[in-house]
Amino acid sequence: LKQKCVYALVFETQAFVAPLEGSRLASPPHPFVIEPPMTTKTHFSKDDSFDFHLLLFGEVNHDLPYFIYAFEQMGKIGIGRRLNGRRGHFRLEEVKKGQTPVYSGSEQKIAMENTFDQLALGSQGEHPEDGFRLKLSMITPLRLKFENRLKADLPFHVLVRAVLRRVSSLFNYFGDGEPPLDYKGLVDRAREVRIADSDLKWFDWRRYSFRQDRSMLMGGMTGSVTYEGNIGEYMQLIDFCSEVHLGKQTSFGLGKIKSEIQR
Repeated sequence: LKQKCVYALVFETQAFVAPLEGSRLASPPHPFVIEPPMTTKTHFSKDDSFDFHLLLFGEVNHDLPYFIYAFEQMGKIGIGRRLNGRRGHFRLEEVKKGQTPVYSGSEQKIAMENTFDQLALGSQGEHPEDGFRLKLSMITPLRLKFENRLKADLPFHVLVRAVLRRVSSLFNYFGDGEPPLDYKGLVDRAREVRIADSDLKWFDWRRYSFRQDRSMLMGGMTGSVTYEGNIGEYMQLIDFCSEVHLGKQTSFGLGKIKSEIQR
């Protein structure tokens, strides 16, 4: 039953999802992203509330009730550091898709929708072709590897490589297959785009793994970087990754980026 097991698909994706025929990808991405509350607050008092987002890709959209149940149980089991021997508990009050209610904690009922947003690249005509600067801000730390090492800077061609990997993997495993992109040409032309300004720095984020019973560093780049050059053809790809996260450990919410065109 492993091919139908929700746990295996979500958390052991590489072991239980076979590579697509002709795919250049070594392993599939996890089909979810948990976006943390967009706040620097790390301590919550009794009766405080917070919101977070959950992105689901592919068939696991039909398994939303399992996720809702898991978050409910998480609240009962407890999260965070122990205070006086107990972890913090929370109550799942409501789940929405956009502005549409999906689940009410008080009524314990789920109203599933059968329609989902499609994985798609935007139209090239939505952005000016060239002649502008692009400012890229890291909303959550961005963790990238290039030439088998973690990067603390972000040349445009390194960004483009990561963007193409993310687009290719999501479309191959959760969309309509490999998109018709000129991968080599896009990377080659990206080398001509210059960094106009950068305040990127490395931020080491420490988390505790209950499964491995140890603390782990999951650092990444924070700050922003501004590019100038022929950027127009890349905007549909960057806009797409602004919605689905980028880089490593996206399922933990890392790699949320925001793009801003500067004239």
